[in-house]
Amino acid sequence: MSVAMFIVGGGIFCTYVGFLVWNIFYSSRKNKEENYPGYYERHQPEQDELK
Repeated sequence: MSVAMFIVGGGIFCTYVGFLVWNIFYSSRKNKEENYPGYYERHQPEQDELK
């Protein structure tokens, strides 16, 4: 019985850690999109300024 509980607990913990890591990466990507949309496109010189 204790071995089965250990396996179930390990599975739940691994699932939790997997979703935690996914949430961190998803939130980071979403935060970059919302705070800096098109940041690099806005700060490029115009074509006539390059000539």
